[in-house]
Amino acid sequence: MATEPKPLMSDDLLHQVEQTARAQNREPAQVVEEAVGRYLASQRLAGFAERMEHRAREKGIREEDVGRLVEEVRHENEARRR
Repeated sequence: MATEPKPLMSDDLLHQVEQTARAQNREPAQVVEEAVGRYLASQRLAGFAERMEHRAREKGIREEDVGRLVEEVRHENEARRR
């Protein structure tokens, strides 16, 4: 006996997507695609931030060090261009 697959979203959420699409003269699929794209991008950004925080901790870099380090790199890059 096969079970029915679970719907991708609730009826309430689907209704909200349809309302939003109508209000913006768009297709519901466009609204969903944009929302999923933004969600996936935010997840990639969060993962990147987590990896960089881990690297900073490994190197002993604290938040208050960042401004000074950025300035040092800018000066080094400027010196190389001369």
